[in-house]
Amino acid sequence: MPKRILIDPVTRIEGHAKISIYLDDEGNVSDAEFHVVEFRGFEKFCEGRPYAEMPGITPRICGICPVSHLLASAKAGDAIMAVSIPPAADKLRRLMNLGQMIQSHALSFFHLSAPDFLLGWDTPQPKRNVFGLIASNTDLARAGIRLRQFGQEIIAILGGQKIHPAWAVPGGVRSPLTDEGRARIRAWLPEAYATTKVAFDLFKKTLDTHRKEVQIFGNFPSLFMGLVEPDGTWEHHGGKLRFVDSSGSIIADQLDPQKYYDYIGEAVQGNSYLKSPYYAPLGVPDGMYRVGPLARLNVAEQMGTPKADAELKKFKKLAPQGAVTSSFLYHYARLIEILASLERVEAAMDDSDLLSEELRADAGINSLRGVGVSEAPRGTLFHDYTVDRDGLLRKVNLIVATGQNNLAMNQTVAQIARHYVRGDDIPEPMLNRVEHGIRCYDPCLSCSTHAIGQMPLQVRLIGPKGQVVREIARG
Repeated sequence: MPKRILIDPVTRIEGHAKISIYLDDEGNVSDAEFHVVEFRGFEKFCEGRPYAEMPGITPRICGICPVSHLLASAKAGDAIMAVSIPPAADKLRRLMNLGQMIQSHALSFFHLSAPDFLLGWDTPQPKRNVFGLIASNTDLARAGIRLRQFGQEIIAILGGQKIHPAWAVPGGVRSPLTDEGRARIRAWLPEAYATTKVAFDLFKKTLDTHRKEVQIFGNFPSLFMGLVEPDGTWEHHGGKLRFVDSSGSIIADQLDPQKYYDYIGEAVQGNSYLKSPYYAPLGVPDGMYRVGPLARLNVAEQMGTPKADAELKKFKKLAPQGAVTSSFLYHYARLIEILASLERVEAAMDDSDLLSEELRADAGINSLRGVGVSEAPRGTLFHDYTVDRDGLLRKVNLIVATGQNNLAMNQTVAQIARHYVRGDDIPEPMLNRVEHGIRCYDPCLSCSTHAIGQMPLQVRLIGPKGQVVREIARG
């Protein structure tokens, strides 16, 4: 009889969700779904607010990636004002976004994912976490914490605080970099480079010992989307959108992010509050695409910095006939983006524009709709605002990276489960492998809603009539 395994909630991700695994009559996995079970209300309760307040409101969506919402929101405000911001303001925003990339990727790699592939899938759950990593390799754990701290320090130096900085505004930013801040960033860079090298060495060893995971953790054809410069260079806060397929072929290029709605559709699942965007010309399921570090490296032809370019060449050799399609390699892609971010931060320290006081463009309401697009650590982020003549918001649409990866996460969970789930035998290491398929994408469900408290992990095998065949509780 058809049965269902429920993993609720998924652990070591930002937010709360659950996974359902469906079994056929023979006990084999027939399908799987990733559910976001919290309600997202930011779009609706922002209606009626002045658009200029949005960079102060939307960063509260998440304490992990507030900078991403801050910058995308400010860019939407720029579009409503129909202004080009001063060059210094653009460079400063880019510097803060690089700090965000560093801190978020360090959190994902060292704290959320490394306990699995460094400590081992079969390590008891109470020890398979960042505290277990600290106990087994104190220096590595400390270095990971310090690398994340470096990214947060960049954010604080520019915005005055590490979380929810009230700094970027429609038309520019509030304050420049200072000489003191520049000196602090420069002094920290050698340590950040050293930690990144350690992480590369560790993960490359992991690739040798985890070849099976590379093959089955979300390894399937899909489209990939990200921002690029006109020559195909990696971009994180400007440029145009590019789609490539799993063969590496470009299927759409230099698409205007302001008109994303012409080529991105949004599907809705009846059992999840998370929307499922897709490439509209191909529909669902053929239009499934992935965003984030793996996608950005697949759409980019070069990183634009020497050390990261060398690593990108090695990365692309993992799939010489096309795009790199294994979601397990999101971890590798994050490290390359950390390296590229460090190189760009280092280069920026010699730019005198970062100390300029010419930081704001001033204008009124010149467009009733504005779209702000930026690359958040987890993928492309869209803020779409419609206003009236008084600048009050009439409609808000936020398309976050986790939503854009939703269809791919479902397929990833199903692929992993088919290799490990047989009947109603659901041991802990199997559950962790299924969960890790989600961690590869580093989903940020806080960008959908907020939750209070901590829930245990409940795994249920449910028969066709709703009866609980087997139940496991974690926590």
